[in-house]
Amino acid sequence: MTKYKSALLDVGFRADIIMENKLIVEIKSIEHFDKVHHKTVLTYLKLTDIKLAIMVNFNVNLIKDGIHRKINGQLF
Repeated sequence: MTKYKSALLDVGFRADIIMENKLIVEIKSIEHFDKVHHKTVLTYLKLTDIKLAIMVNFNVNLIKDGIHRKINGQLF
């Protein structure tokens, strides 16, 4: 179990990178993002109360095609 603020999180919660409690970076090297990948990142955002996440897939020809932004609520 991992403790984050006052919540106990099961070991299934493993964000790749959390930067200054403001941004989650999820790194993959897969054929394409499925719905489950997007939903997992949204769950990370809700559990941590962080507003912004970037999903990066390195298994693409152009890196710009492998970058997706996810927002939890509104940024401002």
